Amino acid sequence: MDFSLSPEHQMAQKMVRDFAQKEIGPVIKEYDRRQEPIPFALKRMGELGILGLCFPVRYGGQGMDYLALGLACEELEAVDTSLRVAMSVHTGLCSMNLFQWGTEEQKQKFLIPLAKGEKIGCGAFTEPGMGSDVAAMRTSAKRDGDFYILNGEKMWISLASKADLVLVTVKTNPSARKPSDGLSTFIVDLNTPGVTRGDIHGKLGVRAGATGWINFQDVKVPAANRLGEEGEGFKITMSGFDHGRYTVASGATGIIRACLEASVKYAKTRQTFGKPIAEYQLIQEKIAKMAQEYEIARLLYYQVGWMKNQGKRCTRETSYAKKFATEASFSAANEAIQIHGAYGYSDEYDVERYLRNARGAMIYEGSSEIQTLIQAGYALGERSDKPLRCELPAYDEKVWQS
Repeated sequence: MDFSLSPEHQMAQKMVRDFAQKEIGPVIKEYDRRQEPIPFALKRMGELGILGLCFPVRYGGQGMDYLALGLACEELEAVDTSLRVAMSVHTGLCSMNLFQWGTEEQKQKFLIPLAKGEKIGCGAFTEPGMGSDVAAMRTSAKRDGDFYILNGEKMWISLASKADLVLVTVKTNPSARKPSDGLSTFIVDLNTPGVTRGDIHGKLGVRAGATGWINFQDVKVPAANRLGEEGEGFKITMSGFDHGRYTVASGATGIIRACLEASVKYAKTRQTFGKPIAEYQLIQEKIAKMAQEYEIARLLYYQVGWMKNQGKRCTRETSYAKKFATEASFSAANEAIQIHGAYGYSDEYDVERYLRNARGAMIYEGSSEIQTLIQAGYALGERSDKPLRCELPAYDEKVWQS
């Protein structure tokens, strides 16, 4: 495995970094305080090609590989988590699932405008009273000729109020032998009659990100909009989580780096007892730990990006990366506040926002506890990466750029 970045990787990395730091950095504090999404962020990400970075040119993408997606997420979240959440939901949960499981007709109709940023997508899996137990969802769909009729509600859906379409997993066979076998996934236009949605306010973190709910009341969805076969919804959802967790892990790595950079800068200028606090061993210990965990988190998500490029299943490796990076990012933000002292406790410095934002990633897209269970299952031989009917295509530069 060669984890050195190509010139193309470095160019993409710089492009995303410049966008995040120069266009979002100066205004993020204002929108975080107002608890409102930055109105131009998604549009600019689409214009710059960030939303379709890792898709073939023929599908509206930039023709880059899956590692480029991770690099972009690291740069976005190093400025604010709301940007990376948009990538996780639009690109990871929605577009990548369409790319993996969609028919050619569905890719032409839905993936191309998503990759170009002409439309915004999201994924709806969580329900009120149902989080980690995906198979227990109650939202249902019944076949009616050439349509399915959807009823139910999804909760904690990022971009719910901003998206044009949603991938939604629902129960289509209540009598299935295993609850997970009774689920199916659909592509739903959020302007369809019977769809209502709204925002959730008062969140601890990711305040500049739109998080909400979607309600389906007798919503007619064409059968042609079913993603995969009936009964494959659980597999499709888990595939989406693999993609989403990869973006969460790489994004959390960006928080660690941001905390490290902020702490080094502050420690070199802040003086106590006649010398910079960077000269005190207890401060050095905190900074060294951040530096170590940044390198570990970065290598973990690089490995996942490499495996995706090879067309390899990487559920276990993604779980390792997600759990480690999110927990390390919260620890780094906590230590960064300690280094900044009283200033770190106010929003005059970014580190308090990093702490609030980092906390959520230990819950969404599979909590740390769920990741522990996944990892134990592999270690005990109770889990294995069985081949799926549709795997994520391995990266091929000639194919991707043609």
